[in-house]
Amino acid sequence: MTEIFFYHLQNQPLEAALPRLLEKSLERGWRAVVQATSPERLAALDDHLWTFSDESFLPHCTDREPDAAEQPVVLTLGDANPNAAAIRFLVEGAPAPAEAASYERLMVLFDGNDEEALARARQQWKELKAAGHEATYWQQDGRGRWERKA
Repeated sequence: MTEIFFYHLQNQPLEAALPRLLEKSLERGWRAVVQATSPERLAALDDHLWTFSDESFLPHCTDREPDAAEQPVVLTLGDANPNAAAIRFLVEGAPAPAEAASYERLMVLFDGNDEEALARARQQWKELKAAGHEATYWQQDGRGRWERKA
């Protein structure tokens, strides 16, 4: 069964948390897909993943690239799985894909300082639980480490 993790971002923005989570996914040998809901966010993430750290490099592309199937990380606006990813990151309130069960893990990342984002995450939690999925809720502590809360 697909693991579904809700990550409540309070102490770090998405731009700080997502690259580290993607690195952890790649360390596990997983391919990843990141789904956003706006072309602007997708372009911003695409740019950011090239430059987020002087010490690290995250190979990635958008699903518009001809070699997307070969890339370890693909950014998309759609619900397809262009690179046969094991893990899918949902940002900006992106909906869970119809084929959620085809992933080892879904990660719902939401801004805990944004009331609309909180409301969307609560709604997603209810929908996924109603569909029979197990979900866990994670929150950052004061040091930026993730703690399971529910």
